[in-house]
Amino acid sequence: MTPTALILAGIDLAAILLLSFGLYYRRHHRRDLVVAFIGVNVGVLAVTTVLGSADVAAGLGLGLFGVLSIIRLRSSEISQREVAYYFAALALGLITGLPQTNPWPVTALAALILVAMWAADHPALLARSRHQVIRVDRAITDEGELRAELAARLGGPVTSLTVQELDLVNDTTLVDVRWKAAISTGAAARQLVGARA
Repeated sequence: MTPTALILAGIDLAAILLLSFGLYYRRHHRRDLVVAFIGVNVGVLAVTTVLGSADVAAGLGLGLFGVLSIIRLRSSEISQREVAYYFAALALGLITGLPQTNPWPVTALAALILVAMWAADHPALLARSRHQVIRVDRAITDEGELRAELAARLGGPVTSLTVQELDLVNDTTLVDVRWKAAISTGAAARQLVGARA
């Protein structure tokens, strides 16, 4: 490995540790995904470093994204947030593994990925937005009535809803609902303090 490749590997290692432990684990506390993010990142870095020449770089990147998409579809269900962390880990490994003569543009791109993930997954961003799948103990066919019922039960305005199942026999409705939670001044202050942590 060239000295530049070693520098880039160090940048990648620092970036993935910051992404996994500093951002993801600190906010979401899933140890299994920390292992997955680091494993994907280091694996992509190793493969890209070995195979990364100017002739195969674009194809290699697209191929790795495709392979990991297939793996993701066949693994246990994860949230869209965790998919974003997977692809950030993949992108970090890919950009730092490709042959470079100057490590600074790659360092800037890695920093951009980290800052984007920090900001996009920040607890204060869209803090009132909530999502839940709820089973209502009545079969409600009218969307306006269902919206009002959910708003009353959830304590905030419903922004969207999708009826997943309407059971007229058992008198239930299964709804995928998104709403804005009411937030008090004290809760807002506590949330702001938690977001800064």
